[in-house]
Amino acid sequence: MSSTFGKILRLSVFGQSHSAGIGFSLDGFPAGFPVDMEALSAFMSRRAPGKNEYSTPRREKDIPEFISGIVDGVTCGAPIAAVIFNSDVKKNDYANLKSVPRPGHADFTAEIKYGGYQDKTGGGHFSGRLTAPICAAGALCIQLLKSRGIEVAAHIKAIHGVCDAPMSPENILSARDKPFPVISDEAGEDMRREIADAKSRGDSVGGIIECAVLGLPPGVGDPMFDGMENRIAGAAFAVPAIKGIEFGAGFGAASMYGTENNDPFYCDGTDVRTSTNNSGGILGGITTGMPLVFSCAVKPTPSVATPQKSVDMVSGQNCNLEIHGRHDPCIVPRAVPCIEAAAALAVTDALIECGIIAKGSI
Repeated sequence: MSSTFGKILRLSVFGQSHSAGIGFSLDGFPAGFPVDMEALSAFMSRRAPGKNEYSTPRREKDIPEFISGIVDGVTCGAPIAAVIFNSDVKKNDYANLKSVPRPGHADFTAEIKYGGYQDKTGGGHFSGRLTAPICAAGALCIQLLKSRGIEVAAHIKAIHGVCDAPMSPENILSARDKPFPVISDEAGEDMRREIADAKSRGDSVGGIIECAVLGLPPGVGDPMFDGMENRIAGAAFAVPAIKGIEFGAGFGAASMYGTENNDPFYCDGTDVRTSTNNSGGILGGITTGMPLVFSCAVKPTPSVATPQKSVDMVSGQNCNLEIHGRHDPCIVPRAVPCIEAAAALAVTDALIECGIIAKGSI
């Protein structure tokens, strides 16, 4: 399985949804950085399950236990490793799925690739549960970036067609810190009603997350295969529910004229800026100095209470499948910090590679 990300800052994720624990190793993080454990815990709580009516009732504290890389609260240069122990495991909820793949999940493809040896409980290594260690590693990067004047923030752009207010560098920072991360609280109420309605019908809904990285200098990234779009997309798609990504105007640019899509340059007296940001702060794979902005499409939770059609892989017979267990009627709210973490990991790796953040020590 490809569970490693990054060029200089190397993240490796391990564990399964219902194994004894999950965790990560982060190699290449600079030494000498003081870690704010309270801030890290607060970030992890944004992703943690079992906190409200629109998340799974599975209850996990999601507190990383660091076993290397941090001494007396400061990074020491060794790989940072942490374990998050699973405490609320119910493997029997998946007893009827041993030979019947769930529609929308990786059960079928995992069966073909790994010959039935994959952990089938809760999706195993394919589960969204594995975003917890990604968030823990990303939280470290978010703190490091913030110490350099770089902020990472995301909000719920839409849920099932209900859209949030337009994002600005100012309002996305305030939205990030809300329990339900939206710019418009009125839109947030409408989104929650959409989630509640889907849940009441045994169904689920998806949406869009918009993320911005503020304060990045120009010149970070590369053309071709190591562009900032490539790096961020590679990290974002580790979140299992992500099915699409766009930067700046994204697919909307396809319906514009060139004169509409191009961002005019101007000098503010010190720096070269653009009067619009349809590029999303990236040209030729390299940052422009404007906010780096991208959006991710999040699919509806595939585990729904409504019976679905599937196939028994042993008998080859068509069958009806009822999914038990505990699942989010909408993944979007808990996925917001996951996208922030993915962006932070990609950006930190690029900044270390180009020398803006020093290798080795702070």
